[in-house]
Amino acid sequence: MPFFLETERLMLRSFTEADVDHLVDLDGDPEVMRFINGGRPTARETVRTWLLPRLLHRYPCIGTFGFWAAEDRLTRRFLGWFEFRPVEGHSSAVVELGYRLRKDAWGTGYATEGSRALIRRGFTDLGVQRVTANTMAVNIRSRSVMEKAGLAYVRTYFGNWPEAIEGSEHGEVEYALTRTDWERQGTTATS
Repeated sequence: MPFFLETERLMLRSFTEADVDHLVDLDGDPEVMRFINGGRPTARETVRTWLLPRLLHRYPCIGTFGFWAAEDRLTRRFLGWFEFRPVEGHSSAVVELGYRLRKDAWGTGYATEGSRALIRRGFTDLGVQRVTANTMAVNIRSRSVMEKAGLAYVRTYFGNWPEAIEGSEHGEVEYALTRTDWERQGTTATS
């Protein structure tokens, strides 16, 4: 299976139908889903009919998918996924960065490593001009990854979510990084 991106410890590849069990397991962990929907598992049928097709969507403006299965490079164990997709489907100028990793992969640096590699690939090969990322204001771990990947806090906002979850009263935060700022940071080399 061809890989989209390799880092020192990660391999990012496109999803396949065979990933349904991985996704059900990932989205079945209440702690993984805590800041997504309050900790509720995603039903297998929803994974099969909604989530997997979303993860398999190709974006012609960047010439590739927008979501990538993450595997440990040595063991090939499924770790979760990364998102790097155009905010507007027809333009590569602004992409959204995201990640959802298994709890046993938290605190290992995988999220930062994968994020940095995707940002580098976006700015050097995909025509990206700005990377944006969002999370709940209270999601300190995710915010830390964004900062370690070079993104800076932009704003706090309050969305009109159909269902409040614990911590949502503090709002959502947006972080971003422009290509110019990335170049200024001197992060064009592999890190």
